[in-house]
Amino acid sequence: MPTDPTPPVAHTPLPLSVRGVGKRYGRATALEGVSLDIARGEIVGLLGHNGAGKTTLMSLVAGLLRPDAGDIRVRGVSPVREPRRARLLLGLAPQELGVYPPLTVRQNLRFFAELAGLRRREAERRIEEVAEPLGLADLLERRVGRLSGGEQRRVHTAMALLHRPELLLLDEPTAGVDVETRTRLIAYVRELAAAGTAVCYSTHYLGEVEELDASVAVLDHGRLTARGTIAELVRDHGDGAVELTFAGTPPPLRVPWPVTRAGDVLRVRAPEPHLAAPEVLGALGDSLPRLVNLRVLRPSLETVFLALAGQRQETAPEPGAPGAPTAAAGPGPQDGDGDGDGPEPAADRTVEAGHHG
Repeated sequence: MPTDPTPPVAHTPLPLSVRGVGKRYGRATALEGVSLDIARGEIVGLLGHNGAGKTTLMSLVAGLLRPDAGDIRVRGVSPVREPRRARLLLGLAPQELGVYPPLTVRQNLRFFAELAGLRRREAERRIEEVAEPLGLADLLERRVGRLSGGEQRRVHTAMALLHRPELLLLDEPTAGVDVETRTRLIAYVRELAAAGTAVCYSTHYLGEVEELDASVAVLDHGRLTARGTIAELVRDHGDGAVELTFAGTPPPLRVPWPVTRAGDVLRVRAPEPHLAAPEVLGALGDSLPRLVNLRVLRPSLETVFLALAGQRQETAPEPGAPGAPTAAAGPGPQDGDGDGDGPEPAADRTVEAGHHG
């Protein structure tokens, strides 16, 4: 007896699908050919130096900017063609605080709940729902202008969560906050992901990406240079290194490993840096007294970041190092990518990267 064929399973669009997206500001390229998917319940740590394109990407996804090329879909909805519908599917907490200081915490949250289309009773229920895990329950009747910076940051983040978005965009959510706020935010983001929310989490703190058990996307000068789990990226890109900081200009260094220079720092890439360190120190000779700091960097997310996030443009091979030219090359010209931060000096980027994690 014939039976009806099994109906095909309906395809559920991803919370975020970005395909070949490009964005320019005049002659400066902010993003070029970026493709990125985020699945339901996935946290993606979006990494990159200042000006890499992270904020531009989030603004495009949120519909605040229009891409010059490519396509963006939030659960299959285009933020360009259907901006209101797309915004109801996502929550955005940008870098800059968007709170009203004269109003109480409750009034701030109620206002944004109403903007998201929530009626009064439902809005009050959602306010209580987000206030507890973010440590705002005892602050609801306080004026936001009288709160600490960390408390205001929690209010700012809560606004993006009131309508239970399927995609949450957090742009540097713990920048400049206290330890308590950071701990609460990290824990709540994990809870949201466990409940199915897709999260794009931009940060300069690599330790947070590890705490969140996030996958990683690395942006460098507007291009997506790596995508995968932490374990995958460490396996593929996480060479170890011996990092040497000097008082003044670093000396020439002849060792059997690649050496790069950024400001007063030499970085020796070696697969087993703890074994290479004695030979590196021995090669310093008379320059040893000028050594002010030495770090042994085993393969980790930090070494992945150092290898991928602009190091080719920022550092110069040392004379005599494997693959080095006959004369030391200085850093090439840097173009801003329109991400709001502009180009940075090479040494500044490297110092910032050295503080990650």
